[in-house]
Amino acid sequence: MLKMLLPACSEGVMYLCYFLGGLAFITAASAQGADIKDATVEEIKAFFERQNKKVLTFAGYSGAGYESEALMLEQAGRILGEFDPARTIVNGGATAGGVGAVYQLAKGKGFLTTGIVSSQAKQYNAELSPYVDYVFYVEDATWGGFIEGSEELSPTSKAMVENSDIIVGIGGGEVARDEMIAARRLGKEVRFIPADMNHQEAIEKAKKNGLPVPTDFRGPAGAAFE
Repeated sequence: MLKMLLPACSEGVMYLCYFLGGLAFITAASAQGADIKDATVEEIKAFFERQNKKVLTFAGYSGAGYESEALMLEQAGRILGEFDPARTIVNGGATAGGVGAVYQLAKGKGFLTTGIVSSQAKQYNAELSPYVDYVFYVEDATWGGFIEGSEELSPTSKAMVENSDIIVGIGGGEVARDEMIAARRLGKEVRFIPADMNHQEAIEKAKKNGLPVPTDFRGPAGAAFE
């Protein structure tokens, strides 16, 4: 896998990295030692098969954040305590926000960490977690979930679901909901822990978009799985 080594820099500086005729945007907050590449669903599957480990995937809120991140991390920590770091990969959506905070917990416990994320994250310069070891960008016209008007998963979510042995959802939006629904249909183990999105952020977003002020903060995953 390609390793992109960035020069030392002050926090918050953006670098534009060119490689193999393509380009990737990586913030200074991203792990400089991570392997980051564009990959097909088939290439991602081959990677996980080579590891020969159980894949524990965490899904949940990203940009919406959590009303109580501390509680979310406490719940994630209990789940991580059930698994052997030598035999388990902790997987997620690669980005730093929301449920991405679980990566730091996982690295502290000695887990190998991976992230599968839509190419939309590159386009919109989404910040990667500094605690993810391998990042796979999947070419995708969406952020994930079911393709509109169907029950077929987008390429990103297809890679996420097919390579996960267990999916743990802690709250979550449409993408997390769709991935858990698809995983359950495939007979995979799915655990759901209810969690509110950040109330203030949800209220401000609704006002900004001219929508009614929300009173239900469970998120689409909560509405489907509680």
